[in-house]
Amino acid sequence: MTVMALTCMLVLGQTAQAQDTQTVDSVSAVKTTQVDSSAADLSVEEMIGDEDMAELQAMADAEGMGFHEQLKNKFVEGDPKYMSLVAFVLVLGLALCIERIIYLTLSEINTKKLLADIEKKVEADDVEGAKAICRDTRGPVASVCYQGLLHIDESAEDIERSIISYGSVQTARLERGTSWIKLCIAIAPSLGFLGTVIGMVMAFDQIQAEGDISPTIVAEGMKVALITTIFGIVVALILQVFYNFVNSRIDRLTIQMEEGAIGLMDIIAKNKGKKVKS
Repeated sequence: MTVMALTCMLVLGQTAQAQDTQTVDSVSAVKTTQVDSSAADLSVEEMIGDEDMAELQAMADAEGMGFHEQLKNKFVEGDPKYMSLVAFVLVLGLALCIERIIYLTLSEINTKKLLADIEKKVEADDVEGAKAICRDTRGPVASVCYQGLLHIDESAEDIERSIISYGSVQTARLERGTSWIKLCIAIAPSLGFLGTVIGMVMAFDQIQAEGDISPTIVAEGMKVALITTIFGIVVALILQVFYNFVNSRIDRLTIQMEEGAIGLMDIIAKNKGKKVKS
């Protein structure tokens, strides 16, 4: 029994010693892991550096900005002295385009309905009533028809000549202001290229003053050059889209005037033919 008791005591002692050894090893492993993690963290911070961390923070702030904030920052970076000229051209061009679009939209009418009303009055020998309809109707189509009715008692050649001449005047009125829109389209990229040249000159002046070609010195002038060029091209593209839309409305109204003139000539010829037969 004594031998068995001693044997049990030895076994229990060895088990406890093994457990203590495992505990110490676990604690050492945890401490080693923490030290390694701290060392890894320190090594990452040292590898990134303060300047890189600042750049990453700036990128994160830029991603959080809205479109208007980014546009405002780019406007300031491009030098407001030159960017203001491009912005002025954009505002002026858009104002001219909007004015033309409103005017042309209000000038459009239902040509078929107008001709039908005129035909009813002419068939009833109420030329003055037909003229009153044209006077009360807005747009160049009604004006052309009114001009034709003024010469209704003349020959067909004289009526046609009068309508063509007055149609040219109405077309010129429709195109009023479009030359200024084209000027804004041409000026916008030119101002952008002017900013490009000025930015390059600024870059070379800074290089001359510093006596050294470094990326930082060159980048400042190049940024002004590129931003002004981009804004000038974007303004020209925007105005070109509006200008094409305005031209499409002018073409539509010109076609309506031609239809009105042809329809009026047919009405007058038909009415004169009835009078000759009677």
